[in-house]
Amino acid sequence: MTLSMIETSLELAAELYQDLTPIVYDRLFAQYPDMQALFWRDTNHSVKGEMLAKVFEALLDFAGERKYAAAMIQCEVITHEGYDVPPDVFRIFFAVVADSICAVLGEAWTPPMAAAWHDLLGQLDYYVTHPDQYETLAAAQSL
Repeated sequence: MTLSMIETSLELAAELYQDLTPIVYDRLFAQYPDMQALFWRDTNHSVKGEMLAKVFEALLDFAGERKYAAAMIQCEVITHEGYDVPPDVFRIFFAVVADSICAVLGEAWTPPMAAAWHDLLGQLDYYVTHPDQYETLAAAQSL
């Protein structure tokens, strides 16, 4: 159910706004103004747009089959530290995406969507706060 609700919310948001990039990043920069300086070269918003597209792809994989997203997210946490993006900001980015989708959908945002996003964000949080893939692999094998 999580995947279908995530897919539905993203599809509805895409129908309302072809490009969610400004909505998501305006919200991010309002909460973390220091992050805007990291995008000083992105004058046409293409980097932000590409990053958001990859986030959507990763969210759908993570909510579904998890072929690659968990490991990718862990790698990106480490990579973004090199760009001076603290893990806590990386972590809240997913929540910013969810909040942006909720705001765009307005009354079309349903309790099942909210529950699916809440569940997804909780699961994502573990991988963001535990970027060591050996650690998470060992934890998964001990279950």
